[in-house]
Amino acid sequence: MQFVQSVSPDILCLQETKAHIEQVSDEIKSLGYPYYYWSSAQRKGYSGVAVFCKTQPKSFKNGWGQSQYDLEGRIIIAEYKNFDLYNIYFPNGGSGQERHQFKQAFLTDLLTHLEPKLKSNRPIIIVGDYNVAPKPIDVYDPVRLANESGFLPEERAWFEYFFNSGFVDSFRAFHPDEKHRYSWWSYRELARVNNRGWRIDFICYTPQLTSQILSADILDSVLGSDHCPVIIDLDVTL
Repeated sequence: MQFVQSVSPDILCLQETKAHIEQVSDEIKSLGYPYYYWSSAQRKGYSGVAVFCKTQPKSFKNGWGQSQYDLEGRIIIAEYKNFDLYNIYFPNGGSGQERHQFKQAFLTDLLTHLEPKLKSNRPIIIVGDYNVAPKPIDVYDPVRLANESGFLPEERAWFEYFFNSGFVDSFRAFHPDEKHRYSWWSYRELARVNNRGWRIDFICYTPQLTSQILSADILDSVLGSDHCPVIIDLDVTL
């Protein structure tokens, strides 16, 4: 609450909420926002995303209609006047081959879903824990991590295709060559203290919004999670 009140974002997107809305206090349900939307996994204590906003979206929905993802509470889509906002908790493929394949299917299905929207030139913002680091600069040890889930060749190839389809990495748009900037650190081996991190949390947008993105940053001094917040300042009417 202290972070939310001090930064006071117009739209706040959370991933890996884990709780169902009926399990939390009224204060946590809304975080002080007039409009809030939760998507929880069918499985208790797992996954989940939530969006909190000061301006009511024109519409919102949980997922794009594929039950295998919707049942895990991975997606909220909020339609605003000038863009569609996706809040996504991308799957983690590190627990074995089955989840690796699930993650690869998710990445492919997301692009398939987005294709007609991209063709229609509808502005899109995709916020989330992507669980993939796209380039060597985005991990603390690209050689050692090359065979780790989240930095596998096929995952980086997907990100390259994602960028080539038109999406812009907001942080790199403003900090193209900045090194040692990460958004996630393992809880093990004092990774955060030693800044052995990964940049796997992104706010990506389509080019129609480029002139309206005023800044982008990683709030890596904010504690309280193995992730830290990422943020953009967007000059647009909601």
